[in-house]
Amino acid sequence: MTVAGKLRAAIVGSTGYGGVELIRLLQNHPDIEITSVISSSSAGEPIELGFPHLTGIVERKLDGVEPAEIAGRADVVFTATPSGVSAKLVPQLLEAGLKVVDLSGDFRLKDGAEYEQWYKHTAPPAEYLEQAVYGLCEVYGERAAGVDFISNPGCYPTATLLGLIPAVEAGWIKPESIIIDAKSGISGAGRGVNLGVHYAELNENFKAYKVNKHQHIPEIEQVLTDVSGEKVTVTFTTHLVPMTRGIMSTMYAGMNGAYSEQDFVELYRKYYSGRSFVRIREAGVLPATKEVSGSNYCDIGFSADARTGRVTIVSVIDNIVKGAAGQAIQNLNLMMGWEETRGLGYTPVYP
Repeated sequence: MTVAGKLRAAIVGSTGYGGVELIRLLQNHPDIEITSVISSSSAGEPIELGFPHLTGIVERKLDGVEPAEIAGRADVVFTATPSGVSAKLVPQLLEAGLKVVDLSGDFRLKDGAEYEQWYKHTAPPAEYLEQAVYGLCEVYGERAAGVDFISNPGCYPTATLLGLIPAVEAGWIKPESIIIDAKSGISGAGRGVNLGVHYAELNENFKAYKVNKHQHIPEIEQVLTDVSGEKVTVTFTTHLVPMTRGIMSTMYAGMNGAYSEQDFVELYRKYYSGRSFVRIREAGVLPATKEVSGSNYCDIGFSADARTGRVTIVSVIDNIVKGAAGQAIQNLNLMMGWEETRGLGYTPVYP
């Protein structure tokens, strides 16, 4: 702890969208001080060189990735790294006595072989996969208290799982019937330069990608299987939308009974009672991505169709906040025993 009594935080991957969003949000957290911003590719450079919007706000040079040095200037580390990097780095940070919130996908799947199949990287050691607490706050928040290591959920799984879990757990929908149609802003692809996110390729365009092959499929299935008590498989299709932020996950499922939209509203409001970041819309009102932009909210709405016996569930988040940095801070709050909303009281940016 610093003299001021604040928790010292380091951010590995500070030059990615998730990392720089952590910087923005942590600036207003009353119990945290950023003591190190870290980048393996840009060490030694002032962070405002790559992010001029931080001029006069965070005037630091980027540090290199040296676990022993990080341990000397931080109490907790956020690892906002590409998949495959955290698998090697996080064990070193934990062994150095640090608390870790990992934003990569390296520790979300409990089965190392399944991780290697979907992520195409060598799995972390099994003991660290077992140690990692899956940090879907509104569902597993009580498991985060007092632990040293949390694996932050993916952006698509966050929107999707929050939209599905209450109905799956209650037995209101048929698990084998679930179809997920998810759309993300371009920031979800990261800050790297490639043809797939080139302006001329995406502007005035709308495309599906990784159909039935997205690495978030096993994460979604793992959690739904856990809450339902039976093996769940889903059809999951992702799309890139020519906007910067936001995820809309639209889910379709057969109902196990005659339920109205108001029934779903009441079920979900009861399930998420006391959880400030999930907002359930009135019956017949569906949310839009703009309505959560820049915030840690997840908004959910429903359309129950008696004619087909299916329900449509629409869930929206800001992929960089609730889908990454915001949920990571929410997890740290739970880890430390602080109020879950601490430092996250951001009103959505509108328009």
